[in-house]
Amino acid sequence: MANMRKMPVGIQDFETIRTEGYVYVDKTALIYELVQTGKPYFLSRPRRFGKSLLVSTLEAYFKGRKDLFEGLAISGLETEWAEYPVLKFSLAGGEFTRTEGLRTALNGSLNDFETSYGLPHGNEGDLPGRFKDALRNARKKLGRRVAVLVDEYDNPLLKTFGENPELEKANRDLFKGFFAVLKDCDAYTRFVLFTGVTKFSKVSIFSDLNQLKDISMSAKYSQLCGITQEEMEKDFSPEIDAMAKENGMTREACLARLKKLYDGYHFAKDSPDIYNPFSLLNAFSDNNFGKYWFGTGTPTFLVRRLKEMGFNPRSFSDGSLYSSEDAISDYRPDNPDIVPLLYQSGYLTIKAYDDRRRRLTLGYPNDEVKYGFTESLASVYLYNHGGRTGADIFAIDDAVEEGDTDLLKKQFTALFARLPYANGSKTADDTMLERDFQNVVFLTFFLLGQFVQVEQHTARGRADCIVETDKYVYLFEFKRDGSADEALAQIEAQGYAAPYSADSRTIVKIGAVFSSEQRNISEWKVLR
Repeated sequence: MANMRKMPVGIQDFETIRTEGYVYVDKTALIYELVQTGKPYFLSRPRRFGKSLLVSTLEAYFKGRKDLFEGLAISGLETEWAEYPVLKFSLAGGEFTRTEGLRTALNGSLNDFETSYGLPHGNEGDLPGRFKDALRNARKKLGRRVAVLVDEYDNPLLKTFGENPELEKANRDLFKGFFAVLKDCDAYTRFVLFTGVTKFSKVSIFSDLNQLKDISMSAKYSQLCGITQEEMEKDFSPEIDAMAKENGMTREACLARLKKLYDGYHFAKDSPDIYNPFSLLNAFSDNNFGKYWFGTGTPTFLVRRLKEMGFNPRSFSDGSLYSSEDAISDYRPDNPDIVPLLYQSGYLTIKAYDDRRRRLTLGYPNDEVKYGFTESLASVYLYNHGGRTGADIFAIDDAVEEGDTDLLKKQFTALFARLPYANGSKTADDTMLERDFQNVVFLTFFLLGQFVQVEQHTARGRADCIVETDKYVYLFEFKRDGSADEALAQIEAQGYAAPYSADSRTIVKIGAVFSSEQRNISEWKVLR
């Protein structure tokens, strides 16, 4: 079933959305409040979260395009609709892996600005001087101060992050001299906004340009990008009904599924739930519950760095990731703590706040991110360089659904066979082996949770894993260098089967032993 209305999937131009009949979620009341103060701002949001659309909307506002805002909240708030010169730096795209890529992009934006407003063209070799002259000349000729909009300022840095340290440093130094100009240009600027994914604390716009106000974790502006529950149900009601009908479910069930997949972002300790707009718009456009946001780019450099750091992937899911507002607001490339980058990139979000200890609890925002990121973790932690992680999980799922414990053993044996031999001391090797053995078990069953219910806790203890299907309940206990009988005895002693005593499903108890010497399963016993 085709939706009647046009979803602005990938459309980042405000004028296009407003003139070509695309659905628009009205953020203009917040935008009006933002522009009234006139302060220089910085806003961090994950990729594809509407930052470029926000910049485009601000550009239309400062150009006095009243016609584009008819019927929106700001039309009842703004009375002047004055036109200001707008200097926009669009850094979302560019050849930033080339030595002169950033310099070329900055000069290009200045050239467009000078041409548009009939200003003299400055010296391309002196970027800071050209920038300042452009602002001064515009103020003098046009009689109004300039709105400076910098979209995705950090993209040139992320493009070279971990790949070309020399170029990354060169780009940081170029930023230092260029944007520091704004510090002494208050007389020429009406409004300044930088957007990006990350706040690199070593980039001088946050040190030299110290008047830049970071609103990334402001409760007031927490819903400036993204879509709230109220906005979704009000602005996309026909799409919700169409999606429910297409997928054979009630409206309530459809809303619950959308929330579980795409909701859950919090950009302040008291922020409302925010939906990922890119995923939500794609879902409505396709009438399908897909993995849209995560599918646009696997964070390979992130997961590989996690692996190099020996990070425990279980920390993402057991609620043991803590941080503070200051810590997750700034990111330094040499910081051994990768959590701030994971938060700013959108793979983690705020789940709770302890006011007494001023401590944030972080976790996955939703199932799309949880399972997408875990699949990426699995590709590294399971040493799966052949791209078979998905196939392995499906095979294990089939074995679990069919009660085929022989196939289940075969699949685990294949996974454990990928554990590498470490270089170095025996102690280091043993530590890594223990960690990797645990990670194989955890990641496998975590991913399996997409298909069957996985639960680890019982009233009398903590089973390694309990997997429930329509026909079977599996009770797993894994031992390293122990015995399968010992593992089965623990299942009995801890009463893991007790909650299922009146269950009509078949109870399958599995005791498995991982041998450090063989580096694989040495015993596997099954009781039904």
